[in-house]
This record gives sequence, C-alpha cells and structure tokens, in this order.
Amino acid sequence: MNAEDTVRDQLLADGWNLFPDAGFIETAGPFFHRLQDGQPGLCFPVLDKHENRNGMLQGGALMTFVDRALGFTARHQTQTLATTTVTLTLQFVDGVKLGETVHVMPTMTRATKQLVFMSGVFMVGERTVCVANGIWKKIVAQPKW
Repeated sequence: MNAEDTVRDQLLADGWNLFPDAGFIETAGPFFHRLQDGQPGLCFPVLDKHENRNGMLQGGALMTFVDRALGFTARHQTQTLATTTVTLTLQFVDGVKLGETVHVMPTMTRATKQLVFMSGVFMVGERTVCVANGIWKKIVAQPKW
C-alpha cells in the first residue's frame, strides 16, 4: 500500500467521500467531500506528487482544488447538475507543506438565474493558506459522469 492509498483509506474511515472524477481531477487529486452541518466541506491531502521545486504544494494544484471545491458547492447549493467557471480569483496567503491537508467550507454569496457567486477560506488546521472568490455559470449540458 502506498502513501496515497493510506491517506485515502484514513479519510474514508473518517467519513469523507472521494470525488469519483476521471481525467484531470483524478490525476490532480485526490479530493474529498462530506456534509458538515448540512453544508459541503472539502479537503485535499497534499502528497509527494503535488510538490513544487521548493518542496511545497504546487500553486496550480491548489488552484485546481479551489476550482473543484467552489464549483462543487455552487452545484450543491443551487441543485444544478452542471456549472462552468466564469472567473476565479485567489490569494495565496501561506505555503502548504507535503503531508498537510487543506480544508474548506465554501460559502455561496449569491445566486441568480444563471450565475452563482462563491467564496472560500482554505485552511490547514487554524492557518489560512488561500482566500478565493469566483463566479460559476449554470449550464444545461450534462456532465459525462
């Protein structure tokens, strides 16, 4: 059993659900979700494969998780089957070390007929590592999974 399997099994035992996405998200993850007090919570365990040349979490990997977390919550909160990212703004506040887990409970700021406004404060324990805001458009197209 490798490190990714060990981390996955522990998070599953703790009540987290693995995103079953194929393609890029499967490669970029693993990403997990669960309901906490009726709201989606998401987490991203940082593995060796996410390392940048400074020995920390690669910023692009965190950006992918941010997009997934806020987009997933936009769909969940609006009961929309599919959305697409219109805009996403991030501020990297602190570095993330290998072996740490990034958590977020995103907030829906507003939803209109077509747009969903989202924000999130991404944390490792009590430490803020990223702040993000974005807009998602509800779309008619069905995801292939």
